[in-house]
Amino acid sequence: MSSIAVAMPMVARTAWALDYPSRPVHIIVGFPAGTVTDVTARLVAQELPARLGNTFFVDNKPGAAANLAASLVAHSPPDGYTLLVVSSNYATNASLYTDLDYDLRRDIAFVSGGMRSATVLVTNLTVPVRTLPEFIAYAKANPAKLNYASTGIGSATHVACELFKMMTGVNFVHVPYHTNFLPDLLADQVQLTFIPIAAVLQQIRDGKLRALGVTGNGRSAVLPDVPAIKEVVPDYEAYIWNGFGTPTGTDAQIVAKLNQAINDALVNSSIAAKLAEEGAEPVVMSPSEFGAFVDAETDKWAKVIRAANIKIE
Repeated sequence: MSSIAVAMPMVARTAWALDYPSRPVHIIVGFPAGTVTDVTARLVAQELPARLGNTFFVDNKPGAAANLAASLVAHSPPDGYTLLVVSSNYATNASLYTDLDYDLRRDIAFVSGGMRSATVLVTNLTVPVRTLPEFIAYAKANPAKLNYASTGIGSATHVACELFKMMTGVNFVHVPYHTNFLPDLLADQVQLTFIPIAAVLQQIRDGKLRALGVTGNGRSAVLPDVPAIKEVVPDYEAYIWNGFGTPTGTDAQIVAKLNQAINDALVNSSIAAKLAEEGAEPVVMSPSEFGAFVDAETDKWAKVIRAANIKIE
């Protein structure tokens, strides 16, 4: 009798996983609508009903540097009906915040990759350089005379520049913004930034900003004449990225089912073309591969944050 009693819950869980999803699923995004993370979530959510047979809703829960969304999912039932868009912000938040009520690597089961997007180093036209080596030489000859804008302390644009500073030995003055800094960049209030390609592609094409290098491991298809920074600074690499997770304890069969459906959507739909419009590309990973990737990114940026003594004000 005892063996039957043990087997029955296992059979029930298996049937539950096979029936998944039997009701709508919510994808929680820690950013406002229109951001590249939100766009990724919505593109995937549109593709999943045809593959899994139920509706996937995107819920935007911005706040507390996306920690509000992560906390909400971390404390949700581990049943696969609440997903989190895991973004690169969480890799830095782990070192920036000491009072989080969740631990991403403990409380979130990683499901799949989503997208990645290189940023681009741009200067305004007052900086008298045209190439990345010239820029590095100019910055070394003029320490702390160039101001760089970011989208906030600890943001992807901030840590990308701090990594560049560490690896080249240059020194810029950080000017964090919570609003659009492009007018100030064009008006020479700040001289440079690391920024998602899509945000400045038109200004680059119009000759209003000068692109000196992209932060990915190769050149960008939309900026083929702009070198990757690692062509000049070996091993430099920085991406904005995201993927999908669900509360730890979610049945492995549900995780596997989601992984297969999301990866299929990323590969066999128009998502790649639509992401390309955002300067991004799909990233297909297994749950273990995405988990290892998040671990590596968290450790990488923790070293930068400590070395640069970045603290949330």
